Amino acid sequence: MAAEPRFLTLDDVADVLNISVSQAYALVRNRELAAIKIGGRGQWRVERDRLEDYIARMYDQTREFIAAHPFVDPETAKPSE
Repeated sequence: MAAEPRFLTLDDVADVLNISVSQAYALVRNRELAAIKIGGRGQWRVERDRLEDYIARMYDQTREFIAAHPFVDPETAKPSE
């Protein structure tokens, strides 16, 4: 059984996150997702651990957002007085 590759292409990152390659590139360019540029053609690579760190940060940010913006069921919410 082959080991998982250490580095992922932006195509791979896009597949994992279910986003477009251009969105994955934007995450790298705006420094939300750490990556390296390698080779003569400057291919971007993202270390698998860095992608997992990014995903964990997004879970943390989502939890913080939900805590700051609790869900209110419009059917049971009382009007403001």
